[in-house]
Amino acid sequence: MLTAIAGAYLLAGFVKGVIGMGLPTVAIGLLGLVMSPAQAAAILIVPSLVTNVWQMLAGGHLLALVRRLWPMLLGTCIGTWIGAVLVPHSGGGQATVWLGVALVVYAALGLFKVHFSVPPRTEVWLGLLIGVATGAVTVATGVFALPGVPYLQALRMERDRLVQALGLSFTVSTATLAIALSHAGEMKMSLLWPSLVGLAVAVAGMGLGQLVRGRVTPETFRLCFFLGLLALGAHLALRGLL
Repeated sequence: MLTAIAGAYLLAGFVKGVIGMGLPTVAIGLLGLVMSPAQAAAILIVPSLVTNVWQMLAGGHLLALVRRLWPMLLGTCIGTWIGAVLVPHSGGGQATVWLGVALVVYAALGLFKVHFSVPPRTEVWLGLLIGVATGAVTVATGVFALPGVPYLQALRMERDRLVQALGLSFTVSTATLAIALSHAGEMKMSLLWPSLVGLAVAVAGMGLGQLVRGRVTPETFRLCFFLGLLALGAHLALRGLL
């Protein structure tokens, strides 16, 4: 199991090193092949929190981003609470199906380059709704990319601000997910060692990814990434149904 965890985080870190994102999504998807999404999400907490706090603090726009994104961040907390307390906990098979569906949707949006635009006057109420949905999806699947990432991309920020905004959103999602998993009894001290291994291997994978970033065009790698994610998501969804 430790070998599987190390392999998943090595590949996830490699992907993040090349394209700057995808570590939680890849790690949760791959670990979903050998354990429940809840267990995979619990192991994800430490590596995700460390990398996302660093990403959130890099840059000088944190306070401005908090002022702009507070409805989404508040909604994430509310959605996580709804998913953890009000929605009945599903079995491992059903959770795996939802994880697979989330990965397929995320991959499809990336492959078809679906872009949205959010008018400034709608950011408060729409951000709140997007946050609630993101929190609920995070509890159900362990993936906090949907629908938060497409929404942040639709705000049309410049690249550095977008990267920092993603780090801020992921940090809040990770923290609230940790609370939800603790409420469900999934956070155990026995997972600390696998989490630390995942963190160390992910950092190594990120280094490898950064080394090859200049040798492979980002567009080609993104295509391979989303195709692989699509296949993985379809496999998880079908396996959970059969």
